[in-house]
Amino acid sequence: MSWLTNFVRPKIRALVTREETGDTLWIKCVSCEQMIFHRELGERQNVCPHCNYHMELNPTERFKVLFDNGKYQTIELPAVTADPLKFRDRKRYSDRLKEAKNATGNSDAVVVGHGLMGGCRSVICALDFNFMAGSMGVAVGEGFLAAARLAILQKAPLIVFTASGGARMQEGVLSLMQMPRTIVALDEVRQAGLPYIVVLTHPTTGGVTASFAMLGDITLAEPDALIGFAGPRVIEDTIRESLPDGFQRSEYLFDHGMVDMVVSRNELRGRLIRLIRFLIDPRPTADIANLDAGNLEIPEAVNPGQTSVPEVGPGTI
Repeated sequence: MSWLTNFVRPKIRALVTREETGDTLWIKCVSCEQMIFHRELGERQNVCPHCNYHMELNPTERFKVLFDNGKYQTIELPAVTADPLKFRDRKRYSDRLKEAKNATGNSDAVVVGHGLMGGCRSVICALDFNFMAGSMGVAVGEGFLAAARLAILQKAPLIVFTASGGARMQEGVLSLMQMPRTIVALDEVRQAGLPYIVVLTHPTTGGVTASFAMLGDITLAEPDALIGFAGPRVIEDTIRESLPDGFQRSEYLFDHGMVDMVVSRNELRGRLIRLIRFLIDPRPTADIANLDAGNLEIPEAVNPGQTSVPEVGPGTI
């Protein structure tokens, strides 16, 4: 009987039972609802091949793509009081923090990494929307300060990826205090003569938008990202008017001068490297002309009577 139970029955079940596939092998696009094989989606950095919709990308995945050869180091965030207000709604705030830490593997909604990008030292501070909607509390403020001071120490540009629902309500006024604190950190970066680059991703709202997210020296955004302070429905209910098509999306903000560039995710690394080299590298891009009074060469005019300076072309120094 044990031979039939332990040997024959498992063999028969293996023949007639169809192998189950994991739920994560195929992922549905939230925009076009097409099914995408997980490996193809990973190769495209979570960008839908059918409609080009940019899905969420956690900080670890971003760092692997952005840093040279995927090599980087993360820093340990400064320790903060976990639940300063002993807040509780339907659930204790401390329990929410534990669940978020277990789900993401991060200590809070911010991750700071540093390494080389195109051979240049860089510091990246990325918000994780999966950690309580990327909300900004005391820990996020401390992490941002640590990233800014690390950039100053390494004389490296500070690059921030935003993805947040705003301030963290469970920390009350303490979360709102992080807005001016991040501004102070940015002032330190600028006083050190270092560039501050912001990449806005979907969604970026609330107190994050009202503070460090919109103060970049150069502001980039991923396509079709929701960027604003209050949501469109709140604004419509307040002003009692319909909003324009694409309101608060990256392209709309670009057209109205609030965003410098809208860059697709597969082009983002190359664009950031070019910006970093342009802002950091002090070397001239061409030979320095000799301006000695006796050796100064004036280009001849094309026409004998021409007195204006010849137009400078793309290849002219």
